[in-house]
Amino acid sequence: MSPYFRPLPQHSAARPDTARPLAGGPLWFTHAEMLSRDAPPRVVAAGDIPAPVLDRLVAPRAPVAGLDLSRPRIMGILNTTPDSFSDGGQHLAPDAARAAATAMVGAGADMIDVGGESTRPGAVTVPEAEEIRRTAPVIAALRDQSAVPVSIDTRKAAVAEAALDAGAGLVNDVAGLTHDPDLAPLCASRGVPVCVMHAQGDPATMQDAPVYEDVLLDVYDYLAGRIAALDRQGIPRERILIDPGVGFGKTRAHNLALLAGLALFHGLGCGILLGVSRKRFIGDIGGAPDPRARAPGSIAVGLAALAQGVQMIRVHDVAETAQALRLWRAARDGRTDA
Repeated sequence: MSPYFRPLPQHSAARPDTARPLAGGPLWFTHAEMLSRDAPPRVVAAGDIPAPVLDRLVAPRAPVAGLDLSRPRIMGILNTTPDSFSDGGQHLAPDAARAAATAMVGAGADMIDVGGESTRPGAVTVPEAEEIRRTAPVIAALRDQSAVPVSIDTRKAAVAEAALDAGAGLVNDVAGLTHDPDLAPLCASRGVPVCVMHAQGDPATMQDAPVYEDVLLDVYDYLAGRIAALDRQGIPRERILIDPGVGFGKTRAHNLALLAGLALFHGLGCGILLGVSRKRFIGDIGGAPDPRARAPGSIAVGLAALAQGVQMIRVHDVAETAQALRLWRAARDGRTDA
């Protein structure tokens, strides 16, 4: 079996000559952990990584929906649903949704992700017409008032098409473009970027005793397979973000293994989006049963992910995350951008 290589990211102005840039961003690495399904892990020098893998680890990521991914980006969550796990019902009215999006943009969101179907554990499918009714008018209104890009969080081609017509610039699918066979051809024909997420099972069943042989490597292989399949369908790697799907068909142990090994996914050659905001494991570990009280834990996990080179984090609490990110970067770099 071919080995996998997880770079060991670092950040410092004192950078050795052997350092390689990580995904074209500010982080670098001199070594990687070589992983295998049939041998113990071991650390190897960056120069010992096979050239095709090393090329993907170091190459700058292409812009997505006009966003340069050489610095961390914040995606604000706007659920126009009655039953999302932490903010259901808050943004059902179009005026409330527009006001919330305006506030997120003002607070520092680089993109707004609009969803009209809850994907919380146990959620049921929403009819296409209802999902379109919840999302397309809101997206059109957002595009009229701001240049900040908007993504549509959906599994369905009809919903994505209405959203793209309304001005969305990215399709974010928790099913990795496998739920609706018409979605990938639509995205290919419209030339839009996509976010491909891993989930084991669908929202109604995904937390029913999920099992993996090796969650980190299994998720990596799934995403590699989806990238190859989408490339064959006309969506090239440079138009794909990947999301390991923390909380989607995973136990707490699975989630933590993915978070500890996030840098592995740079080997896919795509930008990485991570959505952990307010999720149950954050409440369990952080002692916050109310999802609305999980901002501190969500921010802590998000910053840990950015330290592994993740390019975008998807969050509910934009203002708090943006403040934390500014201070994290200032402390890391010893300066501010201002």
